[in-house]
Formats: sequence, C-alpha cells, structure tokens
Amino acid sequence: MPEPIPVCLIGAGRAGQVHAESLVHHLPGARLAAIVDQQPETLRTAGGRYGVEPCFATLEEALDSASFDAVVITAPTFTHKKLAITAAAAGKHILCEKPMALNLDECDEMIAAAERHRVVLQIGFMRRFDPEFEAAAARIEAGEIGRPMLIKSLTHGPGLPPAWARDLRTSNGMLAEVNSHDWDTTRWLAGSDPVRVFAEVANFKGAARGVDTPNFYDTALVTIRFASGAVGSISGVCPCEYGYDARVEIVGERGILQIGELRGQAVVICTNRDQGLVSPVYRTWPERFAAAYVREMRHFLDCIRSGSSPRVTGADGRWAVAGVLAATASLLEDRPVRLSEVLEKSKVAG
Repeated sequence: MPEPIPVCLIGAGRAGQVHAESLVHHLPGARLAAIVDQQPETLRTAGGRYGVEPCFATLEEALDSASFDAVVITAPTFTHKKLAITAAAAGKHILCEKPMALNLDECDEMIAAAERHRVVLQIGFMRRFDPEFEAAAARIEAGEIGRPMLIKSLTHGPGLPPAWARDLRTSNGMLAEVNSHDWDTTRWLAGSDPVRVFAEVANFKGAARGVDTPNFYDTALVTIRFASGAVGSISGVCPCEYGYDARVEIVGERGILQIGELRGQAVVICTNRDQGLVSPVYRTWPERFAAAYVREMRHFLDCIRSGSSPRVTGADGRWAVAGVLAATASLLEDRPVRLSEVLEKSKVAG
C-alpha cells in the first residue's frame, strides 16, 4: 500500500468534521496531518477528537510548521480565494467546499493559481459521488429516458445557517450556501449550461428567529432555461422543520427518472391508530450523503496520486457561482437574468 497522503483540514466546523471522519476512519490512503481554525475552542475540540496535535490558527502557520501534501477547505466562503491561492502557491492540492467563491473573478484566480502551480483543484459537489446520483447520470447518458426536457431539484435544510452564511455580502445568501448542489446537479444532469434564470424568494421565518439581515430569505424558487432547450427549477427552504430533503426529478422525451425520496430508511412504524404509519426521515445532510463524502475524498486522493483531473473541476464550481449571481440579480431586480450578463460583467472586471 502506498504511503498515506497527509492532508491539512482548514475549517473544523460541521463540514470540516464530515471530511475529517472520512480521512481518519474510512480512508487508509490518507492521514489527517494538521487542522486549521480561527476559533480556539473549535480547534482544541477537533484536535482532541481526531488525535491531531498540529493545530493552527492560520494556514500560513500550518505551512511553516507542518508537513502535508493537500488541503481541504471548509472555512467560510469569503475566505476561499485567499486560502486556495496560498495553498496552490505552496504546491498543495486543493479540495474546496462549495460555494467555490463569492464571484467569478475569485473563481478565475483560484483556477489560474491551481493551473500555474500544477496542483489538483476539486470542488466539493459530493452528489456527483453519491451512488444514486451516479446511477441516474449513467442512465441519462445511456439514453434510457431520452433527451432531458425538465429537471427539478430541491434542497431543504433543517437548520438556520450562521449569520455570515445568510448574508448576500459574505456568502451570496441561501441560494449559494444551501442550493449550490442544485445548481451543479441541474447543469450536470441536463448536460447543458444555464442561459437564463428567474428567482422568487420569501421570508417566512426570519422575524421569529431574530434575523434582521438585509434581503434575507428562507424560501426560494428558481426557474432555469438551459442552452439545450431544457427547463429546470431549484427549490430551497432553510430552515425546514421536517428534516433534511434532497431530491431530483428528470423528465425526458421517453420517460421519467427520480432520485432520492423523503423517507430516510426503508422502515415503517405503526404504534397506534391515531398516529398511523410513520417512516423515519433524514435529519441531516451528513447522514443522507455519508457514502458520497467518503467517495468524493477517495477520488481526490486518487487524482493526487495519478495526476489526473478531478471529475468536478473549478469550471464546474464557477458555473454554480454564476447561476447564484444571476439568480441574486433576478431577485433583487425582479426580472429574468441571462447568464451572459454575469459572464460579460466578469470579463469587463477582469
């Protein structure tokens, strides 16, 4: 067996812990060599939980004092560009969680840095590594349902994200933090890039939870036109009271394909006549996509060893960011927005 690849985790929050579990408990081809987090208590807890002694407040400190070949970035979105560019300049391979960055210029800088220093840059769209999603994509590619005509994707999350994650200025809001996977999934399964979007949003629960963030919304519905002629939709609700929910439906010229279900287990319980039948649901996203996170990390390690390009590239992350930016412009300006407006604005700024 080859030597385990040493990896530095940057960000020890919820997403970081999911990746740490993969590295420590499921992938003998990797070693969690260092942890970075700006919150001292979070850092101490993570270091103790995973038996990692080299713990640092900044990536720069880790680069100076620890030895590792790759980084996994799960810090807040507004830090991704600087962290990725710093890691690339040091020759470290990068798995960056979604959303990739705040805007397309940041995405371009990250992609250019990875190319310049010849390191892997993989974006954390783990649904592409989920067995159900992979099987569905293969069946679509094989032509089983014909050409995709209509694609509907939803992500409903149970918890209210932290303040920075629900603010358009520091994260691009819920359509980025909660629904980035839907942007990638619809484009991936459509086999086509989005060309126009229209977003409707609403705020039902913010006031009761003390949220006073400008332009906050907890409910969103986006319609999408793809270059292929297909149409799609993205549904987002967060916080969602009934649990975690991620499903997709694709209608093709010859049939329909559905991915996922509301039921979390193939178990039905009946305890009394008044309650009726009860089936458990998924409570969290780590539970729903547990296998996908492990397979995603294994693919990242394989790309490092083989020198091959990842299945989910910086370009894929960039398209998801472009969709979010177009949808945000749509909801703020109350109009359909063409993706070309966002893409051209990036060219002018660059």
